Amino acid sequence: MEQPVTVGRAGRSFGEEPDVLESLVDASLTARVTLDEQGTVTGWNEGAELLLGYSAGQLAGRRAADLLAEPIPVRGGLPTLAGLPRWNGDVALRHRDGRKLTVGILAHHRPPGADAPAWLIVSALSGRQPPAGLDDSLVSWSFAQSPCCAQAIYDTRLRLRRANADMERSTALTEEEMRGLRVSEIIDHDAGVRAERSMARVLRTGEPEYQENYLRAPGEDHEHAWSVFISALRDQEGTVRGVCLSAHDMTERFWARKRLQLIAEAGRRIGTTLDVTRTAQELADVTVPALADFVSVDLLAALDDAPEPPERAVPADGPLLLRRVALRSVIPGTPESAVAAGAVGSYPAGSMPFESLRTERPALHEVTDPAFTAWLARDPARAARVRAFGIHSVMAVPLAARGTTLGVAFFVRHRTQEAFQHDDLVLAGELAARAAVSIDNARRYTRERATAVTLQRSLLPQRLPRQAAVEVASRYLPAVPHAGVGGDWFDVIPLSGARVALVVGDVVGHGLVASATMGRLRTAVRTLADIDLPCDELLTHLDDLVARLNTEEEGDTGGRPAGSTETSSDVGATCLYAVYDPVTRRCSLAAAGHPAPAVVSPEGTVDLVGLPAAPPLGVSGLPYEATEVVLPEGSLLALYTNGLVETPDRDLDTGVHRLRKALARPAASLDALCDTVLAELLPQRPADDVALLIARTRALDARQVATWSVPSDPSAVAQTRKDVVAQLERWGLSDAEFVTELVVSELVTNAIRHAEPPVQLRLIHDSTLICEVSDGGNTAPHLRRARTYDEGGRGLLLVAQLTERWGTRQSAAGKTIWAEQTLPPRVRSHRS
Repeated sequence: MEQPVTVGRAGRSFGEEPDVLESLVDASLTARVTLDEQGTVTGWNEGAELLLGYSAGQLAGRRAADLLAEPIPVRGGLPTLAGLPRWNGDVALRHRDGRKLTVGILAHHRPPGADAPAWLIVSALSGRQPPAGLDDSLVSWSFAQSPCCAQAIYDTRLRLRRANADMERSTALTEEEMRGLRVSEIIDHDAGVRAERSMARVLRTGEPEYQENYLRAPGEDHEHAWSVFISALRDQEGTVRGVCLSAHDMTERFWARKRLQLIAEAGRRIGTTLDVTRTAQELADVTVPALADFVSVDLLAALDDAPEPPERAVPADGPLLLRRVALRSVIPGTPESAVAAGAVGSYPAGSMPFESLRTERPALHEVTDPAFTAWLARDPARAARVRAFGIHSVMAVPLAARGTTLGVAFFVRHRTQEAFQHDDLVLAGELAARAAVSIDNARRYTRERATAVTLQRSLLPQRLPRQAAVEVASRYLPAVPHAGVGGDWFDVIPLSGARVALVVGDVVGHGLVASATMGRLRTAVRTLADIDLPCDELLTHLDDLVARLNTEEEGDTGGRPAGSTETSSDVGATCLYAVYDPVTRRCSLAAAGHPAPAVVSPEGTVDLVGLPAAPPLGVSGLPYEATEVVLPEGSLLALYTNGLVETPDRDLDTGVHRLRKALARPAASLDALCDTVLAELLPQRPADDVALLIARTRALDARQVATWSVPSDPSAVAQTRKDVVAQLERWGLSDAEFVTELVVSELVTNAIRHAEPPVQLRLIHDSTLICEVSDGGNTAPHLRRARTYDEGGRGLLLVAQLTERWGTRQSAAGKTIWAEQTLPPRVRSHRS
C-alpha cells in the first residue's frame, strides 16, 4: 500500500532528512519526478516546480499523463512502457501558464517489489550553465591529471604535442622535454618502434590498434606490462588530425595471471609418475626459468634407506645432511650448483636450509643479508659460486607432506635482475607443497613396491627343479613401476612316475595383496600336486580355496598397512595346470579362465590347445574339465599369462597371432626363444606383469621301462622278485638290487593281500629308479609305527626308510603306490 506523499523543497518524501550530498549537488538543477505503477505522481522536487510551475502539493496524487501537451510518441501511451527498464526521448509538456514545453527526459523503470517508487523521471534544467570556458578547462585538466593511464597526443607527423602526468612518470621525462619527439626517440626500445608503426597505420586507416609491451621504466629494477591503445583523433568533419596513445599499467594483473598459469602448469606436470627423483625433477623443470634461474631439490639423506622418515628431521646442533635429487638451471650443466646431483650436502646450524627446516617456514634472503653472509663465510666454495655467477636473491622452501618433513627446495636468481618478492615466496610455497605431496606419494609407493617385489621374488621359483620329463625355460617380467607388482606366477613341480606338472597363474590386481595371494595359491597348488590329484580335481579344490579367501576378504575390515593405497576387493585369479608323462607322452591340461597354451610340433607347426571354456577361480563353484593331448618328443609347450598377448593398444586375437609367429621362429635354445617372444610381443614398458614358461618334451625309451602283470597269488611274489633282479642286471643296476627287492616284495605283497586285482608292477629307469605297484583298490596305505608284538605294519616304514621318497596316487581304475631311489651318478640314465 502506497504511503501518503508530501514533498519538501528538494523533492524528498516526508521523513527523508537532507544530507551533505543533496546540498552539494543542488537538486534544483534537475527536474526529478517519481511515479507509481499507475502513473500517479509520488514525488516532485524544486527542479520540477521551476520547470513546469506546479508545486509539489498541487501535483501530489495526480496522474502524470495530465501534464502531457501531446501524447508520448509510443503506441498506447505511457502505460505501454511498463515492460521497458528505461526510456528516454523528447516529451511535450504543458506549463502551468499554458505554454507548451518540449523537454528531454530520462525515465527509469524499477523492478516490482523494489522499496522505491516504480518510475523515476529526470530532466536537466536549461539556462543554468557553468562559467564560460569551464568545460574546456575540465577536459584539459582531466587529460593532464588522469590517474588511470599514461596518455600522449601526437600530430600527423607523429611528433608528441601533449603528455599527461602518468606518461611523464613512466618515461621519467616532462611534457616539455618530450614535445616534438617521436615515440622511437623517447623510448629507445623495440616497443617504441612497434608503437610508431601502429600509429602510422592508424593515421592511414583511422582504425584503432592494440599492443602489449614489456618495458623497464628508467630508475626501476623490474619490467612493467603495458596494455597500449592507439586511436585516431578527428575534427568535426571527420578528418584525422592526430593520434592518441593510451597505456595502462597491467603489471600486477600480468604477474597474477603468470602465477596462476604456473600453478596450473605445475598441476599438470608435477607428479606424473610414482618416482621420487622424477617428481623432484618435474618441480625444478616447471620453475626454471618461469620463477627462478636455478632450482635444486634436496631430500633428507636419512630417507635413503629408512622405511620411515626420522622423528626429528633436523638435528638440534647440526649438521643437516641433504641429498640433491634434482636440479635445473638456465645455464647448461648447472655450474652454479655447489652440490652435484646425487651427492649429499652438509648444512650447519644457522644455514639457510637448516633454519628453514627447523622453523618449518620458507625463507627469502638477499645475499647481503647478515644471516646469509654469515653462512657464506663458513662455506668458501659456495661463496665463490655466489660471486662468480652474480647470485643476488635466494629462497629456501621446506618440502613437507602429511606431517612428514622430506627436504627443501632452493630457488636462486642471478640472471634475472629483479629480486624475489613476497609474492614469489608465496608462489614457491604453493608449488613446493604440491610437489611434496607427489614426492611423498612416490616415496610411499616405492617403499611398498619394494616390499611387494621382495615378497614376490621370494615366492617365485628361485631355480627350476631338475626332472627328466621336460627341458624348461622361463621369464617373469614385472609391469612398469606405476602399475605395481602383480600376482603372476609359474611353477614346475616334479611328480611321481617321472611326470612333471607345469603351472601358470595370474592373480588380479597389483601390490602386496596380489603378491601375498599369489604366494598362497602357489603353495596350495604345490600341496595339491604333492598328493597327485588329476588336473581337473586340483583346479576344483583351488576354486574352493579362492572362494574361501573371498569370504575372508569380505569379513576383513582392517589390517591394511599404514599408508597402503590398496582397497579391499574380491580375490580374482586364473590358472592353467598341465601334467606331462614322458612314458606315455600324454599331457593332461585344465584351465580356470586362463589363456590356452600353445603347442609347437617338432616340424614347427604352432597350434593352441583346445580347452573347455571355464570361469576364473572362485567364481562358479562348478567342477572343471581336463583335456588330454599326445605330444611327440621334442614338442614345445608354451604357457603364459594374459599380459603377454593383451595390451592396451592390442586385442587378444592380434596378440595370439603374434605369439604363434614368434614361437614358429627357429631359436638356438629355449632361453633364446623366450627372449624372442618377449621382444616380439611386449612394449618396452609393459603395462601388466608377464609370466612365460616354455617346456620341450622328452620321452622315455621303451628300454627304460619294464612292466609286469602280477597274479593275485602270494606265491607270485618270489617270481616277481626274480624278474626285477634280472631287469636290474640288464640296466646295470646291481647295486640297487637289495633295496629294490625289499621294496617290490613289500608293495606287491600288500597289493595282493589288501587290494583288488589287477596288480601291475612297473620299473622306470631314468635319473632315478622308480618302482610303481598299481591295483584296483581305492584304499591308500598309511605309514604307522608297529608295536612290539605286531606281526605286520613294518613293511611300509621300511620302504620309507630305504627310498628317497614314496607316495600314492589315485586313478579312475584304482591306485598306484610308488617309491623312488636315488642312483649313483655313474649308473644314471644318459637323459638325466
